[in-house]
Amino acid sequence: MTKLKLGPIPDDKPVKLTVELPAELHRDLIAYGEILGQEAGQGPIEPKKLVVPMLERFIATDRGFAKARRASRGTTKAPLGRGEA
Repeated sequence: MTKLKLGPIPDDKPVKLTVELPAELHRDLIAYGEILGQEAGQGPIEPKKLVVPMLERFIATDRGFAKARRASRGTTKAPLGRGEA
């Protein structure tokens, strides 16, 4: 087998999920999208467009998760993923 400099290419295709949200959470997402849209000088932002950045932000700022992930990988820094900041 040939030893190549390039390692495996990660699977970065989007994965579609279908979830059911409590009605109150859905209303909160609608309100959040309206406020965010107003602050950005746009119209309301659909709840489905908020989910990915919210999850990315949540995971990126969860110190317990980062620590556990580093420990399980044996690395010094866990990647942030799509929305690196």
